[in-house]
Amino acid sequence: MAFHHSTADDDEDTSVGIARRYAWIVFALTFGLLISDYMSRQVLNAVFPLLKSEWSLSDGQLGLLSGIVAMMVGLLTIPLSLMADRFGRVKSLALMALLWSLATFGCALAQDYQHMFIARFLVGVGEAAYGSVGIAVVISVFPKHMRATLASAFMAGGMFGSVLGMALGGAIAAKLGWRWSFAGMALFGLLLAVLYPIIVKEARIAPQRAARAASKATAAVKRPLRTLFSSRSVIATYVGSGLQLFVGGTVIVWMPSYLNRYYDMGADKAGGIAAIIVLCSGAGMILCGMLSDRLCRQSPERKVALAIGYCLGSCLLLSLAFALPAGPAQLVLICLGMLIAAGTTGPAGAMVANLTHYSVHGTAFATLTLANNMLGLAPGPFITGKVSDVIGLHAAFQLVPLVSVLAAAVFFYAMCYYHKDIARLKGEGVNVNTGPVSIEVKS
Repeated sequence: MAFHHSTADDDEDTSVGIARRYAWIVFALTFGLLISDYMSRQVLNAVFPLLKSEWSLSDGQLGLLSGIVAMMVGLLTIPLSLMADRFGRVKSLALMALLWSLATFGCALAQDYQHMFIARFLVGVGEAAYGSVGIAVVISVFPKHMRATLASAFMAGGMFGSVLGMALGGAIAAKLGWRWSFAGMALFGLLLAVLYPIIVKEARIAPQRAARAASKATAAVKRPLRTLFSSRSVIATYVGSGLQLFVGGTVIVWMPSYLNRYYDMGADKAGGIAAIIVLCSGAGMILCGMLSDRLCRQSPERKVALAIGYCLGSCLLLSLAFALPAGPAQLVLICLGMLIAAGTTGPAGAMVANLTHYSVHGTAFATLTLANNMLGLAPGPFITGKVSDVIGLHAAFQLVPLVSVLAAAVFFYAMCYYHKDIARLKGEGVNVNTGPVSIEVKS
């Protein structure tokens, strides 16, 4: 996931001259494509057991099919977002959707593991910049005071897409076979990809703003990019956030397979239960972020302590869960553990905003996205799959929560230098925001 920070100095209302009805149509189509994005990404998890059986794949190979998408998203988010700003966001969004939908259809046609890997690679390329460019389009057509609400709703689209991808993918696979699971997601994306540029027009959502945007981009290059990596605490925040997402991302990817193997569930039921666990994770992300803002309004540094608490709490709950045998008690503990596993997302975003210059917050949150994907969402499923090949998935799941201890240690390191780094940046005349920060999360 990527992040967007609404800075106080950005007071241009880009929605002037755009009819509210048309703005909501733009939102609906862009939101629909975000759901398609995550449906195409997460449907794979629901059919892991079927692919493993049909192609005699190892868990390491399955994990790589999931991790390659996150890797491409991490590597390409920044360059593709910049290209979209240059060549037109609407055209770029339509091309992205077309690519990931065709690639998902390629998954349905794959005849072996190599074909599937290439198709998943292309899914990652297509989805790489959708979150950042999509939210940029959405917030440009609404008044400034609605941005936080819209961004929160946009973030929820990623959660809904993940749930639908796993639940519907499992149900379709049980009735029609795994190929139709991919085909169904692809057809939905292709329909929206065709409709999007017909209805959403660059000229209607960005009248007379291209020149101003270009001049702002030129000026931004001259601003203090060095704050992205100028303090130990901000670097530790990038690392800690990525390590914690190793845990949550891994559990989400492998849960349908775990339910299939240890609960003897079919693809449809396993996908449905796994979707509920994904919902717990998404709801926890929002609730933990709200709790952080409420508790830290007068003392922003408490966010670091809360991040540590979320790490250790999820480690305890998930470790207890995977120490238990299969049953209702285990599932309840997994849901509770996942409720706080992604809770570090809000505090980490706030820390990055506090520790970097306001003018480079977009790049700072893209850097955080890179760390989240390259340290957590990409390697987590692959490494867990390789370990599972040696000791089994249940034993591998017992090890996964321990990564949260490492994440907590890194956040503790950040806490040790947080005040000192804030003071140093202020002393150097860098405009940092140490008050309450509004973080808009882009899926």
